[in-house]
Amino acid sequence: MNEFRIEKDSLGEVRVPVSAWYGAQTARAVANFPISGRRPDKDFVLAHVRIKLAAARANCQPGWLSEAKRDAIVAACEKVSRRGV
Repeated sequence: MNEFRIEKDSLGEVRVPVSAWYGAQTARAVANFPISGRRPDKDFVLAHVRIKLAAARANCQPGWLSEAKRDAIVAACEKVSRRGV
C-alpha cells in the first residue's frame, strides 16, 4: 500500500509520497508533465541543492526559518550531494 502525506500550496492540497523529498509544486509537476521520462541533468539538480542549502542557512540567521527546518534541509541537501544524484 502506498503511503502519502498531504502538502499544500497556492493551488490547494496535493498527495505526495511519504518517501519523497519534495513538496506540492514538484508533485504537481511530476503528475502533469511526464513528457520524456528523462531524469533532470545531474548538474542542474546539484545547482538547486546548493541554492537550497545556502537559502536554508541564510534564512535561519534572521529567524525566518526554524533551526529544525534548516537542519532537515541541510541534511537532505548533504544526502543528495553525497549520493551523486
